[in-house]
Amino acid sequence: MAKRLRKRVLTEHEEFRIMSMVLDKFLWIGTAFMGWGLYVSITDSFKASVPYLVAGAITLALFSWIVIKEFEHLR
Repeated sequence: MAKRLRKRVLTEHEEFRIMSMVLDKFLWIGTAFMGWGLYVSITDSFKASVPYLVAGAITLALFSWIVIKEFEHLR
């Protein structure tokens, strides 16, 4: 007969650590957008870089808010 698989229950701290590692990748994506926007503004024009800067700022703000909200939820 097949063995039953047991689900491992994570503590709140472990869940937060995993979530923060995943969201950290999205924060790096936001930083990359802003870095590319800075590069475009230096090499081309500021007008061409605005979409990248705005996308990076929105990404950083959104995922920073999620991390802070989850951290406060665990308290």
